[in-house]
Amino acid sequence: MRTLLLTGTALLTLAGSAISVAAPAAAQVSDNVIRIGVLNDRSGIYADLAGEGSAIAARMAAEEFGNKVAGAPVEIVVADHQNKADIAASKAREWVDTGGVDVVADVPNSAAALAVQGITKDKKRIFLMSGPGATALSGAQCSPYGFQWTYDNYAMAAGTGRALYEQGKKKWFFVTADYAFGQSLEEETTRMVKSLGGTISGSVRHPLGTSDFSSFLLQAQGSGADVIGLANAGGDTVNAVKQAAEFGITQSGQSLAGLLMFITDVNALGLQSAQGLMLTTGFYWDMDDQTREWSKKFEAKAGKKPTMVQAGVYSAVKHYLKAVEAAKTDDADTVAAKMRELPVEDMFAKKGRIAANGRMFHDMYLAQVKTPAESKGAWDYYKIVKTIPADTAFMDPKQSGCTLAK
Repeated sequence: MRTLLLTGTALLTLAGSAISVAAPAAAQVSDNVIRIGVLNDRSGIYADLAGEGSAIAARMAAEEFGNKVAGAPVEIVVADHQNKADIAASKAREWVDTGGVDVVADVPNSAAALAVQGITKDKKRIFLMSGPGATALSGAQCSPYGFQWTYDNYAMAAGTGRALYEQGKKKWFFVTADYAFGQSLEEETTRMVKSLGGTISGSVRHPLGTSDFSSFLLQAQGSGADVIGLANAGGDTVNAVKQAAEFGITQSGQSLAGLLMFITDVNALGLQSAQGLMLTTGFYWDMDDQTREWSKKFEAKAGKKPTMVQAGVYSAVKHYLKAVEAAKTDDADTVAAKMRELPVEDMFAKKGRIAANGRMFHDMYLAQVKTPAESKGAWDYYKIVKTIPADTAFMDPKQSGCTLAK
């Protein structure tokens, strides 16, 4: 009997040892769930360019891993920040403190994103930014856990601003959304225009989500500028372009520059109104077989072609999951290091890389909106004029003001 008891005890000891050896591997994923929160505008002026489409893109990335990474299920949760920084901050804090969210993704609206950046930095959570453009997010207010993925205002200025200057249009006036993103976009474009030898004749700022641009456009028209730069996005850009046409601004010889335009904006405007507009984009669905195949799957779920923000959400979430799989943990410091180590290679980015400041470097594209006669069908809207190499498209991290890059 004593021998049997010893044997049983030994077996229990061995079993316990096996459990203790196995336990750390399972415990590497917090709560045994990888939970990704897509936080964006689901009901306002940015809902079309992000919204549910970004959530669909995130789910598509998770589905490619069978909705399971490092032995843990992947869950996508969503919320509407209503383009308000306080709501964005409150939701991000709630998600992290009580919702078990490991990653916050998307967050168009730079003021909202800057608020979320502070929370995710303090709480050590990964932040995958596809929607916001403020350069401060990978500059002065960078975070070791923050990754600015799709575009930024420097890239918009380097693309569209430079292209119009090279066409001989050297005098600018800005119609700017009065919050962090618009102000940053105006500042970056102003810096680019002046560095090339151009001048700024003035600017006017409008409230986010305004419906009447008449007074702002009349000031711009009266400035005598060669270019009226729209430093806004989404529904604001669409309304401004439509009302500019009513005032005959382009017919009188001034150029209208949508400094941040999305394919959904062109779709809302129609080619008759949007034709000829120059824009900079990080993604176009009809560039190659890979982009067409992915975009076809997206359209089947969303009912429309993807914007660059939605494509960027897919790419960022996929890269994050790839890093978790390689690191076998969701520990933020470990995963952030692995994300910077791994190249970004997918339908969105070819030979992409993440710099020390969290800026994902990839090629951008200068595009021109087709005329109705040039378009061969639905969503056939862009002519890619040229590829802007990653190192030209984005700011040198050492000049960004991010302490991580020094």
